[in-house]
Amino acid sequence: DVVETQEHYRSRWRSIWIMYLTMFLSSVGFSIVIMSVWPYLQKIDPTADASFLGWIIASYSIGQMVASPLFGLWSNYRPRREPLVISTAISVAANCLYAYVHVPHSHNKYYMLTARALVGFGAGNVAVVRSYIAGATSLTERTSAMANTSACQAVGFILGPVFQTCFTLIGEEGVTWKFLCLQLNMYTTPVLFGALLGVINIILIFAIFREHRVDDLGRQYKSINSDGEGSDVLDQNTEGSIDHVAVVALNILFFVILFVFAVFETIATPLTMDMYSWTRKEAVFYNGIILSVIGIESVIVFMVVKTLSKKTGERAILHAGLLIVLIGFFILLPWGKKLPNIQWQEIRNSSIPRTAPSEMLAPFWSVPELQLPSNHTAEPVGCPVTQSWCLHTPKIYLAQYLSSDVLIGLGYPVCNVMSYTLYSKVLGPKPQGVYMGWLTASGSGARILGPVFVSQIYTHLGPRWAFSVICGVVVLSLLLLEIVYKRLIAFSVRYGRMQE
Repeated sequence: DVVETQEHYRSRWRSIWIMYLTMFLSSVGFSIVIMSVWPYLQKIDPTADASFLGWIIASYSIGQMVASPLFGLWSNYRPRREPLVISTAISVAANCLYAYVHVPHSHNKYYMLTARALVGFGAGNVAVVRSYIAGATSLTERTSAMANTSACQAVGFILGPVFQTCFTLIGEEGVTWKFLCLQLNMYTTPVLFGALLGVINIILIFAIFREHRVDDLGRQYKSINSDGEGSDVLDQNTEGSIDHVAVVALNILFFVILFVFAVFETIATPLTMDMYSWTRKEAVFYNGIILSVIGIESVIVFMVVKTLSKKTGERAILHAGLLIVLIGFFILLPWGKKLPNIQWQEIRNSSIPRTAPSEMLAPFWSVPELQLPSNHTAEPVGCPVTQSWCLHTPKIYLAQYLSSDVLIGLGYPVCNVMSYTLYSKVLGPKPQGVYMGWLTASGSGARILGPVFVSQIYTHLGPRWAFSVICGVVVLSLLLLEIVYKRLIAFSVRYGRMQE
């Protein structure tokens, strides 16, 4: 056995910390402009409507879904530094393109669509990050490392809008550098800041990141995609086949987990506006606070689950997480007799209904009518009568909604971390790039389909049907987990190389 040296240990963990940073910057790249996409789109191209906004929001996930398997395959056969640097460079270039989408005289909205799709394409490197961390940690280190990775991702989603808020101080006009055709304002400065962070990330990858590989017991060995760093190591033992039934099952479970959370965050604004007669401004403000609290709750859960998994195991925690999510959506089912306030004014107003399917394609912060002028006082509130279910579906009380928020905010991060951890352990010592790419792609697909699901079921049939279907999907996921429960074990345990 080759015992890991202290120098190798320090270098290995320095590289893992660079992966944490990469994951953080990837999520910041998504969230740092999400609150300003709609007003910026209206400013640069008045022909853009709410439907096109939905495509711009979805383009990030589409780009990531396409890129993840490709970067994963690349990382299997070449040093991981290559796809990491190239993907980050694509994100930097895409952010710069976003800052210049105001320059062309026409079709500006398509340039913005391209920019956001390329940012998502660059974010496909999360598959490389996950696969590297899986290969650079022992089984005892894996859960903690995966939890830290997810925590960095969550912190990035939380801090992105915070950065955006700070940059609003620059104002809508800002400063113009004519010789560069560049406008530094509240819309472009955040992406340029993101580009700067990406450049710093590339420098750190070159300066600090090294290719390391350890087996499930923590002994170092040479990786198939090593670039020659570290030669006094074991050859990796890849005898035995991967349990593809467990792999497919975990992909399905991960899809469901991301799908139900995408539905939850998308439905927040229209649901609260319909049930509690909140104005657009109130819905954005209150739900923004709620989702921020959920983000903080998730980070705490990521930290707690690292310790808890050592006592109970990942499978039991995944099972508990799905149960908590199920209870969270079950609580949202309307049970009382009191009906929500009806928005009768919408009949007399010829305006577009608030909950039009095209708007539901975008997360709550992107609903276009939220950007009404402050002097708009004739805003109708309540459940629009154009949604026929408003006339007979009971109201969901605020206590139900807040309780559901807490439970889903607890269950989702648990399921997220355990899915990644179990997936990496099932795959074992073989290169995991492609497999991690497919897992990331399944999550991206879920984030695309979730809002589409909401736009169809909630708008036309109401919350009772929408949340009942979600509960049914989670129940089926629990049944699937029960069926494959005994197969969700580490590769080394499956082949008797170590005890579970």
